[in-house]
Amino acid sequence: MFRNLASDVLGLSDLGKIIEEKDFDKTDIDEYVFSEDNEKIFVVIKSKTDEYCFTNRAFIHLDGKSALSKKKTLKRYLYRHYPISNVRLETAGTVDLDAELKFKVGEEDISIDIDKKQIEWIRDIYKTLFMISEKCKDIQKHMATLDHTHTSINKMFVLRELTEQVVLNLPDILNQTIDQVEMHYNARRDAIQNYDFGTIFQRYIKW
Repeated sequence: MFRNLASDVLGLSDLGKIIEEKDFDKTDIDEYVFSEDNEKIFVVIKSKTDEYCFTNRAFIHLDGKSALSKKKTLKRYLYRHYPISNVRLETAGTVDLDAELKFKVGEEDISIDIDKKQIEWIRDIYKTLFMISEKCKDIQKHMATLDHTHTSINKMFVLRELTEQVVLNLPDILNQTIDQVEMHYNARRDAIQNYDFGTIFQRYIKW
């Protein structure tokens, strides 16, 4: 008990270790990954109180709060709803034991202290998160353009300015065209909003 208390006071309980791929199944957080739906773990960082996990679809935090408590809270942040942004890496100073990996998921700030002895892996994780944050920006930009275009096209089909005779003569053609516009919009939206970042993790995370 006193050893755990000392760790909390000194901040040592927050010092994370990057877990090797072969040991993912030994972590608690492994039980909360939707492997049945092709979700895959790429990074796990474990401290005395917390576990942090990056999958192809989400950032997961198993929050232990304190080394003195066994209670844990599971927090899942799907990249689709909580895009990663503002990725930073604070490297260790001369007397520091850790490097700090910082980023945002949605509007929430995350900071993970990691053993500076694992700096090469830390750099790989930083590069991965940075590229994911850039991809999230691209998705948001392309969706804004798509929505603007879709709205502009829909305005072309406003019927109140057409004569009754024209409306009566063209309903089938008009309806078919509107259906085609909606189908194209949905197809483009699905293609743009691909928040499965497995290929980015595979590019930078090497075990």
